[in-house]
Amino acid sequence: LMLQLASLQDDIERMLLLRDYAQIILGIFIYTVGYTCFLLPYQIITGGLSGVSTIIYYLMGIHPNYTYFCVNGVLILLAGRIMGWRYMVRTLIATFVISFFMDIMQSYITTIGPDGKEQLTRIIGDQKFMACVIGGIMEGLGLAIVFMAGGSTGGTDIIASSINKYRNISLGRLLLFIDVIIIAGSYLLFRNLEIMVVGYLTMFISMNFLDFVINGARQSVQFIIVSSKPDEIAHEINVRLDRGVTVLYGEGFYTKEKRQVLLILAKKYESRQIFSLIKQIDGNAFVSMSNVEGVFGEGFDTIKK
Repeated sequence: LMLQLASLQDDIERMLLLRDYAQIILGIFIYTVGYTCFLLPYQIITGGLSGVSTIIYYLMGIHPNYTYFCVNGVLILLAGRIMGWRYMVRTLIATFVISFFMDIMQSYITTIGPDGKEQLTRIIGDQKFMACVIGGIMEGLGLAIVFMAGGSTGGTDIIASSINKYRNISLGRLLLFIDVIIIAGSYLLFRNLEIMVVGYLTMFISMNFLDFVINGARQSVQFIIVSSKPDEIAHEINVRLDRGVTVLYGEGFYTKEKRQVLLILAKKYESRQIFSLIKQIDGNAFVSMSNVEGVFGEGFDTIKK
C-alpha cells in the first residue's frame, strides 16, 4: 500500500510538472505573437531583451530570434552558478521555445520588397497605437501565464535576479530601471521621439496588464462569520466547497455572550456560494468579507523558492 501511495504521489508530481511546462509554453506563445506580429513590424521598442532585439534588427538587420537566443545563452552561462541549474535549465528551454516561435512567426509576416529588402507585414495597417495596445496586452498576458507557472523568459530577468540575490534591491525596481534605460536608448539611436514615447506606453500597458492578471488569479477573500449555527455552516462549507474552517472563540462586549466565530479563506469566485450557504442555514448571521492579497498553502498558491 505504501509503495502504491508513493507511486501515485510521483505520478501526481509528474502531471503537475507537465501542466506547468504546458502553461509556460502557452504563455510564451502569446508573448511571442504580441511581440512578433504587433510590436516588431511597427518598430515599437519595449524594455527587456525583446527591445534590444528590435533595436538590433532595425539597425543591423539581424533577426530578433538570433539576438534573443545568443544574448540569453551568454547571460545563462554567466548566471548559471549564481541562480542554480534548475533556473538555468528552465530559462534555457524558454529561450529556445521563444526563439523558435519568433522565427516561425516572422517568416509568415515577412515579404521581399521591390528593392530586395525584407519587409514586415503590418497586420492592422497603419494603426500604430492599436498595435501598441494589442502587443502590450499580449506581452503582459503571456508573461503573467509564464510567471504563474514558475517560469522565466530570461533576458533582463536574469540580470535583475542575479543582482537581487546579492543586493537588497527590489526585483521590480531593477527590471523597471533596466527597461527605462533600454527605451531611452532608442531615442539616442533613432532620434525619434515617437518611438520612445510609444515604447514607454507599451511598457506601461504590458506591466499593468501583467499585474492585473496575476493579482486577479491570486485574489482570495476572508470571511468572519458570527452565527447561532456555527457547526452547521462550518460543516456545509467544509463538505460542499472543500474549504477549511478555523473556529475562533469570541465574547460580545455588551452581552458577555460567548460564541464561536468562523474564519474562512476562499477564492473570490467561491464567495457567492458561501453567502448562499450561510443564508440557507442562518439568515441572521453576521458576516464580514474582505479581500486578501495572497494566500499560500494547501488549496491556494504554492510557496515557490
